[in-house]
Amino acid sequence: MVISLSTLSSLVLIGAARAEYELEQVAVFWAGGHTRIGMDFEDSPEERSLRAEARSWLEANAKPLDVESLSDLRTHRAHTEEQDLALLDEARVWQRHKAEAGWAAPHWPIEHGGRGLSPLLAGVFAAEEQKFDVSGNMFSVGVGMAGPTIIEWGTETQQDQFLAPILTAEHIWCQLFSEPGAGSDLAGLATKAVLDGDEWVVNGQKVWTSAAHYSDYGVLLARTDADVPKHRGITCILVEMHSPGIEIRPLRQIDGAIHFNEVFLDDVRIPVANTLGPVGAGWGVAMTMLAHERASIGGGGMYSFDQVLTLARTVSDTSDPLVRQRLVDLYTRFEMLRFLGYRVRTAAERGELPGPESSVLKLVVSALYEVGGDLLLALEGAAGMLNGADAPFGGKFQDLFMGQWAPRIGGGTDQIQRNIIGERVLGLPGEIRSDKTVPFRELPQA
Repeated sequence: MVISLSTLSSLVLIGAARAEYELEQVAVFWAGGHTRIGMDFEDSPEERSLRAEARSWLEANAKPLDVESLSDLRTHRAHTEEQDLALLDEARVWQRHKAEAGWAAPHWPIEHGGRGLSPLLAGVFAAEEQKFDVSGNMFSVGVGMAGPTIIEWGTETQQDQFLAPILTAEHIWCQLFSEPGAGSDLAGLATKAVLDGDEWVVNGQKVWTSAAHYSDYGVLLARTDADVPKHRGITCILVEMHSPGIEIRPLRQIDGAIHFNEVFLDDVRIPVANTLGPVGAGWGVAMTMLAHERASIGGGGMYSFDQVLTLARTVSDTSDPLVRQRLVDLYTRFEMLRFLGYRVRTAAERGELPGPESSVLKLVVSALYEVGGDLLLALEGAAGMLNGADAPFGGKFQDLFMGQWAPRIGGGTDQIQRNIIGERVLGLPGEIRSDKTVPFRELPQA
């Protein structure tokens, strides 16, 4: 059977629309079972005013992205320690500059250094910032995850101590969650914290800790009670990463870059005052932080469709019907991401914490990286076989292609996200787990 290009293009559009419809049905749950039909995606007067203010400030303080800066090697993932430190210094300058103008964390409450903007309004600044040649993802754990979690769970003293240095880039934060035997099954963590007077004494190992090698503080999950089921015996503690007894071993990747680390804790003493939330309630604190992580995915640090199209036009004939079909598919996925982002921020606008809808958002982002990475490398043709300085854009497309699977694992695997959606959105029965009611001490240990 022969299918014309016009028919095939229509099928692509229909398939994309169907995928978006199905995703809409999955996402409808957090609107209370009712979808807001005919939502107006044009800026409100308040959004329009804020966008103009943000754009004016950014134009006065940063350089707009163009083809040259989009392909600049400086925007790559660092491959050497020198590049890493150079990017960090540059990012600190920009973060401090934003803090002085009140843009470092516009979604934070005013009393904590933010602007008190609603999630939708904060998204306006993020969207405008994405159009400029600036760096700031090194502070995403602090600004987007640790900070909001401390605001929700922390004491007034903790908020006074930790929040301001996050905004000014004085402190970089990392997440000390995963362990060699506790990744997807995070509640199986074995790192132990024992109370000794007014200090916790912590022993254990963490792994796959992003940015630990240049972090100042970490959000640590440790087991404080082994006589209750595993989810209930965990406590969250804020730890200074330069404390005696902490050893950080960077994990060098096959491309030479260092992003992940092993972290060993040997009789590390941490003040009890650094306990975040009640003792034994660490699982709830962790879920808050992970929800903020998933909700922030796709909010920055990735190309927009317009930027992808700009790059594509420099290496390929985008008038080719087959290329246009793939671009249509990619565009549809970007639109799905945009609409889901509106949903997440609208839920937050109603005072709801990020929930299982964040898992839908993360799945869309994971697929977007895969589709986008495949397309951009394919557009280079034979040049796609090159890498580094010999490749177009210094190998940026090759980096995207090789790294496309990372979002499917980091921040919770696709399988974990689907389980969350199945159980909390679709109401499907959860996995049968015999260890849910068994004290951690009685579970088989690896």
